[in-house]
Amino acid sequence: MPVEMEELKSCGIGFTAARWPLDEGLPTVVFIHGSGGTGVLWKAQVEALAERMNTVALDLPGRGRSGGEGLGSIEEYAARVADFIESIEAPRPIPCGLSIGGGIALQLLLENRGKYEAGILVNSGARLRVLPLIFEVIEKDYEGFVNATYTGGISEKTDPSSIEPLIECMAGCRPQVALGDFRACDSFDVMERLPEIDVPVLVLTASDDRMTPVKYGRYLADHIREATIVNIEDAGHLSPMEKPEEVSRAVLEFIESLGP
Repeated sequence: MPVEMEELKSCGIGFTAARWPLDEGLPTVVFIHGSGGTGVLWKAQVEALAERMNTVALDLPGRGRSGGEGLGSIEEYAARVADFIESIEAPRPIPCGLSIGGGIALQLLLENRGKYEAGILVNSGARLRVLPLIFEVIEKDYEGFVNATYTGGISEKTDPSSIEPLIECMAGCRPQVALGDFRACDSFDVMERLPEIDVPVLVLTASDDRMTPVKYGRYLADHIREATIVNIEDAGHLSPMEKPEEVSRAVLEFIESLGP
């Protein structure tokens, strides 16, 4: 049966929910997208997992339904997301983020101990250095940068049409907001703090990810005490759209492993 999606806004953050109001008896996975993107990245997971958990995909400040201005650091984004999660009174919230979203999820786990029972990190890292060329291309040819996602952001085995909804959203994002996202990534580094995380964490990597290679995920899994790592084969950086069923299955199995 098709899921009827709700498009809502709270605490200045636009979001999509597969169920509203949220079910108090279910955990809530809060999906956080990557740089320059929107919550459309997670559409397949929001729909596929809706019967087993509350699913919420937000648009970070500065884009999509949130609008306003982008922020300057992952710490600032995490503070806004924490306020958002509190504002929607999400039962048993579990942050799940890709790339910069993974950095935000890590920051949430580190700065709000006791509030989140678990976390999910997808194609991300404890340090997210950015090639200087990316800054230059965004400033000089943003359209070219967005279109390069068709090659750099996905596996050669992926049908490019699968990411078209995200490409459309990225094209609508102001270049300065995308640039701010990548600058926030470039200054992010919590490598030394990973042992502080004391809740279960699922680390998802993708075999053909060139932006955050599998070794980034292995480092996370090796330094977070209760980490589980799952690799998605034949997928690149945008694996939630490239291999939606595999990603959804990994998230479901992890959430079910947490128990009631």
